[in-house]
Amino acid sequence: MTAQLADKVQRSFSRSFQTYNDTASQQAWVARKLVSEMRRVGAPSRFDVAFELGCGTGHLTRLLRQSFDLPDLYLNDIAPQARATADAEKAAFIAGDVRLVEWPARLDLVASASMIQWMEDPARLLQKVADALEPGGWLAMSGFGPLQYQELTQIGSTARAPGLCATDALVAAIEGPLKVLSVGESVRPSYFATPRDVLKYLRRTGVNGRAQGAWTRATLARFEADYVQKFGADGRVHLTYHPVWVIAQKR
Repeated sequence: MTAQLADKVQRSFSRSFQTYNDTASQQAWVARKLVSEMRRVGAPSRFDVAFELGCGTGHLTRLLRQSFDLPDLYLNDIAPQARATADAEKAAFIAGDVRLVEWPARLDLVASASMIQWMEDPARLLQKVADALEPGGWLAMSGFGPLQYQELTQIGSTARAPGLCATDALVAAIEGPLKVLSVGESVRPSYFATPRDVLKYLRRTGVNGRAQGAWTRATLARFEADYVQKFGADGRVHLTYHPVWVIAQKR
């Protein structure tokens, strides 16, 4: 993520912070999936020092708190409004671009849901996690794969996140120093009454931070017509989500 893109993403998520939690149902599903997979593969009941990247409104944070004993929990987000999540969960807050801030030491868990796709180089972030973890420490991270928002891409939108990657790329970035315990993906459609509802959804969740240009009456009309023609059926339209995840433990 370039400095210019980071600034746009920060502004976008800051604007949508108050509406994100109730709107982002797919992201909530991803957080639940990540924690359920951690349990399934035998995650310990306690992580002494845990660090969540991109905590947002706390979908994953609350589940981690409910599922594990986390004496020292640190939360990071590029949107300063996420301090409210840290305050609610009695966690320390580290504001700013995760690539630039100072990370806590002696990490036993690094977790993140629906953030890594905003990195220009997701593999580099995963490698940084691998370096930061203590021996035996856990990584639990999800992002989105190449089919994410494929409908928007097909009609020329620039809202696509820069770091969409397949599961094999996640594994390749960490395999060696970490033992992969779970890796997976799911293709999940969301349905909307109209293309304009798709745009409202993207705005309310802040995930259009990479979109360029302003809508005019003509471009909006063309977008709606193209979207219905290509992706409409039974009186509604669809938008594809492609969550991917990996859980691993440092050797």
